[in-house]
Amino acid sequence: QVQLVESGGGLVQVGGSLGLSCEASGGTFNDYGVGWFRQAPGKDREFVAAISRLGGNRYYAESMKDRFTISRDNAKRTVYLQMNNLKPEDTAVYYCAADERTYVLRQGGGNYWGQGTLVTVSQ
Repeated sequence: QVQLVESGGGLVQVGGSLGLSCEASGGTFNDYGVGWFRQAPGKDREFVAAISRLGGNRYYAESMKDRFTISRDNAKRTVYLQMNNLKPEDTAVYYCAADERTYVLRQGGGNYWGQGTLVTVSQ
């Protein structure tokens, strides 16, 4: 019942920053936690970060917690992922997902998924 569209991906230099957006339509946005995931070429999809319905709780994968920040603006129906000090290993397709249960996102699942946006980090 929720449609998600990611945007903001592109080519960035090592050490640079990039902000991603996940805009939702349909449903009641405040009913859903939202998470970010990524999948590098030839690799499994991995959890990046998640945020609870009202933004009060934020969760990060250990390898991202010091460089990435997740936030949301429910009035704009948008969740953001600010990525700093990017590394080549951050290159991946980044997806957002929504679920009524934030813990499901933290476990790698989600009821609704966007189609992804590609982030490429190069020298």
